[in-house]
Amino acid sequence: MFKVQSWDSEDGEKALGLLQHIADKFPQISSLMYLDNQKCNDTIGDQEILTFKGNDHIYELMEDLRFKVGPKSFYQTNTLQAYELYKVVRQFAALTGEELVYDLYTGTGTIANFVARQARKVIGIEYVPEAINDAKVNSQLNSIGNTLFFAGDMKDILTDEFIAEQGQPDVLITDPPRAGMHPDVVKTILRAKPKRIVYVSCNPATQARDLADLDTAYRVERVQPVDMFPHTPHVENVVLLIERETSKV
Repeated sequence: MFKVQSWDSEDGEKALGLLQHIADKFPQISSLMYLDNQKCNDTIGDQEILTFKGNDHIYELMEDLRFKVGPKSFYQTNTLQAYELYKVVRQFAALTGEELVYDLYTGTGTIANFVARQARKVIGIEYVPEAINDAKVNSQLNSIGNTLFFAGDMKDILTDEFIAEQGQPDVLITDPPRAGMHPDVVKTILRAKPKRIVYVSCNPATQARDLADLDTAYRVERVQPVDMFPHTPHVENVVLLIERETSKV
């Protein structure tokens, strides 16, 4: 049922005993995994994750879409509010079916696939290769044929050359990690000149910093926070940016 690596110590036996207790206590769990992280941080991108019980993935449903989520793939933990969040994103994007959409920090392609049926084409970019693999699977699962996904560091993938090859985005959706967007990414977005930018953030402070950098060419048109973690100070904030030439006076 499980593979012991460096878990043959007393602490390892206790940890595996805890996993067995969880499996016995909650038989409805369909995926129970573990790893032995000996680093001094909580990142798991370079770690081997082992399956103790069940599958190495789960599935989430949103509207009529089915999403495969692996342990290294980002997916909002509050799934009910995630649906509300993505509805705001889709509303702000205001797609008509003719647009080329870039979805930056796409994760498992949740937003990309969620808006794909209202777009001409969606291009998703994500740092984690395992997440991109899931994003491609999610398009296949939902018979979505107008998505294209790329794995790599955002500042290295999203370049002028990339945009020249893939096409200038009409709408750009970005949902970066708490650190926000790299300055090079912001500069590339400014040169790409999408008509609309939908910026989703779990850290309003870094979002405000990036919005200030985009202010030379874009104005804030709408702001909608979404309470993802009730009774905590944490919030997801969605901002719609419009090119100044086409924004409302």
